[in-house]
Amino acid sequence: MADHQNLIGPRLYSCFNCRNILSQHEHIVSKSFQSSNGRAFLFSHVINIVEGSKQDRHLNTGLHTVADVFCSDCGESVGWKYLKAFEDSQKYKEGKTILECFKIIKENW
Repeated sequence: MADHQNLIGPRLYSCFNCRNILSQHEHIVSKSFQSSNGRAFLFSHVINIVEGSKQDRHLNTGLHTVADVFCSDCGESVGWKYLKAFEDSQKYKEGKTILECFKIIKENW
């Protein structure tokens, strides 16, 4: 008997506004992040986004250089990308992207 997951494809996260695919469930690094708007997930790999300009931002875990990220289809702000972490304990976030849960929807669940 075939594996149910293989029949429907990977579990995906898409832009809530236009349903443009942004990432796969398997690329979640952590589900324990908070944004100013609520829960957020840290992803190791995202697609179909456009990065805004980089800026230094004081977040809950210290100073980081980040760039806001936007859906490449509709331009909706969906989170931010960590470009640089100034604290050694936060270096694991570099190159990873936060997607805010209220800005994404699940597909193929």
